[in-house]
Amino acid sequence: MGMTDVSAADILEQTQILSGLSQPWRTRLSQVSRVVRFSARQVVFREGAPPPGLYGVGSGLVRVVKEGPTGRQLVLHFAHPGHSFGEVAVFGNFDAPASAEAVEDSVCAMIPRESLQLLLREHHELCLELLGSTARWVRALVELILTQETLSRTLRKLVEANVIASLPDGMIRIADTDGLRKIAEDGFLT
Repeated sequence: MGMTDVSAADILEQTQILSGLSQPWRTRLSQVSRVVRFSARQVVFREGAPPPGLYGVGSGLVRVVKEGPTGRQLVLHFAHPGHSFGEVAVFGNFDAPASAEAVEDSVCAMIPRESLQLLLREHHELCLELLGSTARWVRALVELILTQETLSRTLRKLVEANVIASLPDGMIRIADTDGLRKIAEDGFLT
């Protein structure tokens, strides 16, 4: 979709955390939303401040980061098109537990915090639908985390088997092409 003339409704229609909502509620949320644009490295909101709203990414990339105890930034989440951010603080009505920053030029739909909270207070059925949608989103996150754990274990085994080498910059180098091909063909990695 072209991002110059995109509407908030277009973006929210693709936002995973809202995918479980019935069409009337998606329409209602898009009516109170607006399209917001961020340039690369622009801060969307800071940790400890109330987030302006729930954001759905239409294009670009946003990273959600938390300041670690040593001052180092820990990346919690990369929000790609179809992903959302800011939802936890908005649903829970507390300050942002992390900061959000555009990695590249990004176009998002933003449901303002006050508008969403007012709708949630007034409409029990919206609460139930969002709760169900959020539960499915959390289940998908858990499955993703387990997949990443499996990937980490597999990479560690490949390093131990001297098939790949882990480089300091987070990259990997194939150390034994034939060995890797044999593992791929046999499906055997102990």
